[in-house]
Amino acid sequence: MKGEIFDSLDSAGFGSNVHEVAAEGECRVLRIDDDSGEGFMTMYRVFDGVYLMYNDLHLRQCISEYHNPETVLCIDHCREGRIEHENAFGGRYYMEAGDLRIDRRVHHEGRVDLPLSHYHGLSIGFVQGAAQASLKREMPFLTADIEALAKKFCPDNKEMILRDSELLNLLFSQLYRAPKSRRLEYFKVKTAELLLLLERTDPAEHTGQRQYFPVSRTEKVKEIHSLITGSLDRSYTVEELSEISGMSSATLRKVFRAVYGAPVYQYIKSFKMKAAAAMLISEADLTISEISQRLGYDNASKFSAAFKDVIGVTPQSYRNRQEEM
Repeated sequence: MKGEIFDSLDSAGFGSNVHEVAAEGECRVLRIDDDSGEGFMTMYRVFDGVYLMYNDLHLRQCISEYHNPETVLCIDHCREGRIEHENAFGGRYYMEAGDLRIDRRVHHEGRVDLPLSHYHGLSIGFVQGAAQASLKREMPFLTADIEALAKKFCPDNKEMILRDSELLNLLFSQLYRAPKSRRLEYFKVKTAELLLLLERTDPAEHTGQRQYFPVSRTEKVKEIHSLITGSLDRSYTVEELSEISGMSSATLRKVFRAVYGAPVYQYIKSFKMKAAAAMLISEADLTISEISQRLGYDNASKFSAAFKDVIGVTPQSYRNRQEEM
């Protein structure tokens, strides 16, 4: 990072695929580019060594070149979408809406996948040393020790995933609605509140809530995903997909849901109906029966029922509405 307002973050190297596109006062906007899309990160300097960043990513994957020789403690919250990370032991885990991750950013380089092609969330980072000094200076009433929190939640530099923490989720939901006026002051108060909550949080109450999966299995599931989304006229059974993948049906179901956030059949149904919605508008010359056949339905009534279940209206009503707009 470069620039006076981020002097304490100069050693944080985001990589060659991240570029600054705007800057004003204590805020700068970074863009990450990839052939599969782009993402924007809006970063605010809250204190020296403390930053808050809104992440809005619309891509399938990207390469993280992030490297920081300083000791960093970062808290990430997922608001919407899904993101895949790989830990130091070769296991993959997935953050979904409501998940909160605490880590030291020592295993952050490499490929990052977004199974749903989008991710929206918020990160609050502390550059230890600089952060501790500025917090002590700006908020002397705080007793929080950044290094102690890092050791508490990230022993041996492992990441910690917290799920279903009502108080922490409430805090982050408020940050997503931060008032535009006096925004930095609001961030400072919420940063102090976050540190107080983390002091009170017992990591032992959140162990075992996130599963890790071998790379070999997640890659097979991604191949299955490519197969089913690339041949929408086919209707595969889980048993057929299990045989193709070489995994048991139970394992396939478990890993698929972990990667894509929904059971196999539910995901396929939703994917097909969203494709149908696009076809109803872009291919107006096709009848609803023809569209249903293209999506592997030999019965137009079953297709219409599935479409209404996912989209909320019948295919004909959806087409009529779009034509009237």
